Amino acid sequence: MAQEFEFIVRNHDNGERLDTFLTQKNVHVSRSQIKRLIDGQLVQVNSTFPKAGCKVKKGDLIRLSIPEPIPSQAHPENIPLDIIFEDSSILLVNKPPGLVVHPASGNHSGTLVNALLYYTQDLSGIGGVIRPGIVHRLDKNTSGIIIVAKDDIAHQSLARQFKEHSIKKTYIGLVYGTLKDREGIIQGPIGRHVTDRKKMSTRTRKGKKAVTYWKVIEEFEEISLLEIKIETGRTHQIRVHLADMQHPIIGDPLYCGRKRLLSIRNDRLKGILKGLKRQALHAQVLGFHHPGSGEYLEFTAPLVEDIEGILHALRSDLQKTYNGRQ
Repeated sequence: MAQEFEFIVRNHDNGERLDTFLTQKNVHVSRSQIKRLIDGQLVQVNSTFPKAGCKVKKGDLIRLSIPEPIPSQAHPENIPLDIIFEDSSILLVNKPPGLVVHPASGNHSGTLVNALLYYTQDLSGIGGVIRPGIVHRLDKNTSGIIIVAKDDIAHQSLARQFKEHSIKKTYIGLVYGTLKDREGIIQGPIGRHVTDRKKMSTRTRKGKKAVTYWKVIEEFEEISLLEIKIETGRTHQIRVHLADMQHPIIGDPLYCGRKRLLSIRNDRLKGILKGLKRQALHAQVLGFHHPGSGEYLEFTAPLVEDIEGILHALRSDLQKTYNGRQ
């Protein structure tokens, strides 16, 4: 059912923006969702319908109406889920490559959302629309750990942690080439590509801050295994940043041309890499504070067979090369 709230502006809130004022009132709705409610005339200040940026004044009476969530148009589908952890507030899934997170143009079914709707009825509904628990996303062909909120309080808490960059996100990625340094940081604003709307780019008119940390874990003849941590979470961030370094993620169809694969001198390795049907990127670790207890938790998602198989082949070749030199 709809929720109704009333607030009186006190002296210490005098001059605050309306959207900021309401976000701070612990109504479990984000600032962007508050703005949508204001735009939809679901917020009144002294019986008027203001804009989000209006300044509240001491003594103002503010009424907020949060409508009952509208059921999602997505339908439950019996899609197997690899559950890493679950309690009454959250659910962690090891997402396989090829699984889209939520329905969109061209992917109306067969998504993680469809699977979640079949698996459980306990999913968050925030801001007037039931959005089944999705707090963050992974690209379709990036595998690994993703967290789902099972109630509105958990959703709000996790969304705030992502916004504040306090959540630990560690990826494993296979890239072309060997890097000059053992670790480094990439800082390049990311926005939509100026000519190719399917791609993101650091050479854009309206880029947003993006920070990526990388570290070499293993090095092979023509390939390196990196540990990658991201401070921000821009679309395609890791893929764009590493491609800019001239060390693109192996198998990336958008940011790595076929010529890079053809340049591999080891024919056996080239044959193995040809069999990879997606970018070799895996969200391995997620650390966060539990929305209920506040306890810091950290979970790891095992590597998927395709990346694990490439690593096994690379390590096997390395061992054979070493033994041949003895």
